[in-house]
Amino acid sequence: MTEPRIQAAGLGKTFPAAAKGQPSVPVLRGISLDVAPGEMVSIVGPSGSGKSTLLHCLSGLEPYDAGSVRLAGRDLGSLGRGALAALRREHVGFVFQSYNLIPSLSARENVALPARLARRRADRGAADRALAAVGLADRAGHRPGQLSGGQQQRVAIARVLAAGPDIVFADEPTGSLDTATGAEVLRLLRDVARGDRSVVVVTHDLDAAALADRVLVLRDGEIHRELRDPSPRQVLDALTQARAGA
Repeated sequence: MTEPRIQAAGLGKTFPAAAKGQPSVPVLRGISLDVAPGEMVSIVGPSGSGKSTLLHCLSGLEPYDAGSVRLAGRDLGSLGRGALAALRREHVGFVFQSYNLIPSLSARENVALPARLARRRADRGAADRALAAVGLADRAGHRPGQLSGGQQQRVAIARVLAAGPDIVFADEPTGSLDTATGAEVLRLLRDVARGDRSVVVVTHDLDAAALADRVLVLRDGEIHRELRDPSPRQVLDALTQARAGA
């Protein structure tokens, strides 16, 4: 049996009190989940339900207070900062709303950057193939400031494709894009979840969520519903119930 790419058990996270005399704020309350190789999982929920915090804890970007997370077969709780950084560098890719491109580098150089940071030989061919896969072969020499928001997000996805990570985490990847461009970006992410590669995406876009194999609906830091191969309408209905506390 193939080991899940991500395993979380009883995951808990509490934010400290904002001011003296105020209570601490529990954000995640005993979440357990698995993500299989080749699976795309969407996380949706009302504002403040813990979606982004869950993604950050699963990816090792934030520490958690309770439970456990195994990422690419490693127990995150047993790793120091250096080992965590190495694990993310070797096995994890990120796509964020803010693109996180280096303004002074070309699209090709941004795509090749993870290999350089990992001290691997930069493969210009791999970067160009990744840019071609997202429809930007003719923009390889352009800097981010010369590209539209949608094109910059596609460069970010090309960077993931070139690096070839086992797991891709995407946090509101279409939040700054128009509907048509966002749909194109999400189709690209859907294509990333093939073979052994897995994708976890936090999104408020119901059509985007419905592209996933599974949708997890969060409410008050807990998994309220789990949907398999849902329609956008089914995601909306579950999200409406979560907002209403039903």
